This record gives sequence, structure tokens and C-alpha cells, in this order.
Amino acid sequence: MSVKQEANGRRSLQVEFEVPGTPEEVWQAIATGPGISSWFVPAEFEERDGKPVAMKLKFGPDMEIRGAITAWDPPRMFAGEGEVYGGSPPVATEWRVEAREGGVCLIRIVHSLFASTDEWDNQLEGAKSGWAGFLSILRIYLKHFRGQRSAIMQVTAPVAGTDAEAWETLTAALGVKGLSVGQRWTTPAGVSPLSGVVELVTENPYDALLRLDKPGPGAAALGAVNFGGSVMVTFSFYLYGDQAAGTVARETPLWQAWIQERFPMPSETSKSE
Repeated sequence: MSVKQEANGRRSLQVEFEVPGTPEEVWQAIATGPGISSWFVPAEFEERDGKPVAMKLKFGPDMEIRGAITAWDPPRMFAGEGEVYGGSPPVATEWRVEAREGGVCLIRIVHSLFASTDEWDNQLEGAKSGWAGFLSILRIYLKHFRGQRSAIMQVTAPVAGTDAEAWETLTAALGVKGLSVGQRWTTPAGVSPLSGVVELVTENPYDALLRLDKPGPGAAALGAVNFGGSVMVTFSFYLYGDQAAGTVARETPLWQAWIQERFPMPSETSKSE
């Protein structure tokens, strides 16, 4: 779906996704700090007089985005606004939850901004494609781990070469290459033990999502991304249950060492080639 353009300069793009749960359960997952942190990135709401006024999202070291909350109507809708892309006009994001038959809800996300040209359309479309993997983690969380404590491990590394080459290296090393949705999977010998079921594999973008039973219940998200010419590999754990925090504390240094060994820091020469 392309960006919708309006006469007043508003440009918008919409994402819809079905998840299990009641509106109240879904609201807890998408509109609270602990809920968002269980499937997206570490999140925190700032409150004034008991009402959210801003939300902070931490995508990594020195990568924090803050946006003002502009509307709040639980458990149906909330909206926020802030600069998402460097130098962009303010981007408004609206989240809506609609109950559907069969114990599911429809989540509708609308990103919009005002611009006189299509300069920022690619960023809006990129935001839409980026939601696919995260919303799939949300679905896993609501279906299998709803309301449980969670802990996140995020490991990233810059890579010399293309995102396709990085994805080939990452998936081969983890034993994910060539697998299909629904297949059981275990890391090969020499890699910290992981096992589970493949939930999503795509090469546009380069993403994989695995529902874990080892080292604990949860999900693992793999990716290779090109940020304006700089390629990064990403590996995130979302673990659930009372042991989640301890498992993440134990596994994080192991995976940081592993990813640095497989993807050494690119030299300035290789980055400029």
C-alpha cells in the first residue's frame, strides 16, 4: 500500500494486524512500558497527574526516541508525535484497538506527517515494513506468554559488505539458512544452545523470527539491515517468565562475544569501498 496524499499536505500510511486477546489485554501490551518492552524495544511512559504525556523508546546505546502523547483513550486509542527521522517533519503515530469475533483484536497503526514533497515517503514505507517482524513478536507474546514478566537482550554489530552477505553469514552460522516456517530448529555445535520453532523467515527485508524453548521460553529475532549505506546485523531475545532476567544476564555476554567474532568491526577502508 502506497503513501496516501491529501490536499492539505498530510501524507499517511496505515498498518493493520490481528492479534489474540481482549481489547484490555491488547492495550496492556501496546500502551504500557512493560507491555511494549515485551515485544518491541525498552519503553517508558512519562506521566503527569496520572496521565501519560510522553513515551521514550530505546533502540540501542545512544539511540533513544521521545515523543509527546497527543491523545489517550484506553483501551481504544492513543496517539503520539515526534521527530523519528533526522531532520524530518514531526511524525504522528496513532494506535487503535478494535475487538473482533473469535477472541481477537485488530490493531491499526497510522503514521502521518505534513510535507509538500515526497521526500519522506520512503521513510514512511520503511516504517510499515519494519512493523511486520515486531508485530509478529507481539502476536507470539499475546498467544503464548501474555502478562508474563519479560527481559530483552539486544546485540548488534556493524558489518562490512552488503546486507545480503551479512544475512547469509548470520543464518548459516545459526543453522537457520534454508529453514521454513513451522520447522524445529537447534543451533549447531559450537554455538550457545538455542532451540525452538521457526515462525517467520523473509528476505525482503532480511528477517527471521523463532519461538524459543531453550534457553528459556520466548522469541528470537534476527535481521540484517542497510541504514543508508551502513549495514548492521541484529539479534534480539525476548524471554518470558520468572527466570527471564537471569537468563538474559547470563546469555548476553556470550552472544556479544559470538557476534563480534563472526562480524569483526569493519575497517574504515572497508566501509568506504
